[in-house]
Amino acid sequence: MKISNKLLYREFLSRENEIMRAPYNPELEFYNAIRDGDIKKVRDFCKEPFSEKTGLGILSNNSLQNMKYHFAITAALIARYCIEGGMEFNGSYTLSDYYILSADQCTSLQELSDLHRSMCMNYTKRMQDMRKQKIRSKQVLQCIEYIYEHLFERITVDVLAAQAKLSPAYLSRLFKKETGVCINAYIQSRKLETAQNMLQYSDYSVSEISAILAYPSHSYFTEVFHRKTGMTPSQYRAAFYRKMKV
Repeated sequence: MKISNKLLYREFLSRENEIMRAPYNPELEFYNAIRDGDIKKVRDFCKEPFSEKTGLGILSNNSLQNMKYHFAITAALIARYCIEGGMEFNGSYTLSDYYILSADQCTSLQELSDLHRSMCMNYTKRMQDMRKQKIRSKQVLQCIEYIYEHLFERITVDVLAAQAKLSPAYLSRLFKKETGVCINAYIQSRKLETAQNMLQYSDYSVSEISAILAYPSHSYFTEVFHRKTGMTPSQYRAAFYRKMKV
């Protein structure tokens, strides 16, 4: 019996946390989650103590000092990603400087790991709050939640308007005003982001991913994916499948 797209999509989401903790440790996904204000994903990443992080270079023969150096690198990268995500430049780097100075005072690996977790969650919550401030209406938030929950379906403006109990025309204007993009562009962007994750972190074929995300055809999926990334889905998988990102 054929498994529904909804079940396949849910299966991918349920496996995602396990995938993210695999040995290849996709650092880019970690920094993107902080930038996107994804508290749940960042909390899952931080379950592994910073002091036990694998694959780091040796910057000092002293284990604590070595991790302090890597902490400083991590703090600088987080600041940069959050600036790219819209955080104010000076505020982001001031926060980074604060955590780097605090790390310098740590006297144990456990203390440093606790500070790392605190830093990651602080930045993530700030990014989440910043994004929520830009979207003020309950209806647009409701539509965004619906989009994320139904990426395995064909989502239309009419469907979202019915959920929000607004006319399609009014919802379209409101959505564009608060997010800066039209509804269809937002849906397409979220589907393509999910497709990229599935190509990197799952074993579904390109045609299966196309079907799971409710694209009308494999060829159309390939066309829009290439337009966004400059690569076909197959090329993207060949380049990024379960590889270290930084």
